[in-house]
Amino acid sequence: MELWSLPFMQRALIAALLSGLIAPAIGMYIVQRKLSLLGDGLGHVAIMGVGLAFLTGTAPLPMAVVTCVVGAVVVELLRQKGKATGDLGLAILFYGGIASGVMMAGIAGQGSAGLSAYLFGSLTSVSSTDLWVIGILGAIILVLCIGLSPRLFAVAVDEDYAQVLGIRVQVLNLLIVVLAAVTVTISMRTVGLLLISALMVIPVATSQQLFVGFKGAFFGAMGVGVVAAALGTAGSFYLDSATGATIVVVAIGLLALSWMLAGPLRRRRNFIPYVEEHPDAVNYRRAEHHDDEHAHTPGVQLIQHGDHVDYVHDGHRHALHGDHFDEH
Repeated sequence: MELWSLPFMQRALIAALLSGLIAPAIGMYIVQRKLSLLGDGLGHVAIMGVGLAFLTGTAPLPMAVVTCVVGAVVVELLRQKGKATGDLGLAILFYGGIASGVMMAGIAGQGSAGLSAYLFGSLTSVSSTDLWVIGILGAIILVLCIGLSPRLFAVAVDEDYAQVLGIRVQVLNLLIVVLAAVTVTISMRTVGLLLISALMVIPVATSQQLFVGFKGAFFGAMGVGVVAAALGTAGSFYLDSATGATIVVVAIGLLALSWMLAGPLRRRRNFIPYVEEHPDAVNYRRAEHHDDEHAHTPGVQLIQHGDHVDYVHDGHRHALHGDHFDEH
């Protein structure tokens, strides 16, 4: 396609695909921690970093990364020490970050107009240097999110149980917010600081409608993010619309589509094949203190379960378990 022969669109597409891959990866743990709005708060802190870069005359991306990471760590430490609740920490991120960022941008002579490319994204302005930074940091994020997935998931779901298992909960909690902060800042050129939270959350919600289990939902969310990024980037070119906003709208459309598909998929997953007669029914062993005479009753409903057969009677399911039957 002629569209992808343009160098700036090639860089834009690669940056968008990387963001679509990375954001849902860390977003899965954010959603599990019930901190879906954390990305918004971190985005506002990154605005402070951009304003500070304008004020000091430095590069916005590195300054935003450092500022956002520091802010995320401070809020997480306050939460862990019980000096601030999650809601209070997010409020500090929201209002303190955006206020100081706009103020510093104004002092530097940039004003709110200078921040717009970072607030809503500007894919066509992604440089080769930006692409290298996004690629390297994105690779680090993916390696950690995938390599530490069992521990990160345990911490995100139940901190107390994870601590009992000997997992270093505080360290991994800090790692989650740091990875989220880096994800937000490296995506400010693609989706924008005000919309990146949507790309961290919506693909995860979409994937959870379609896949069962953490691993399926995790990689499914990354796939949904990549599809939304690709379609949104191409759509923004032809519609002459903001790329970040178009990507998010496409992601919402995919979520709506997943809702329509979720019902039939659930019905298929919950389907239990009943077999009226099974040759292995005679191999049921009578367990001590358990009357299994129903296993030999003509017409009993039998279910193939691995290498044995369970039977159903009077609304109960009896499953052979070692030398006894479990009743469900």
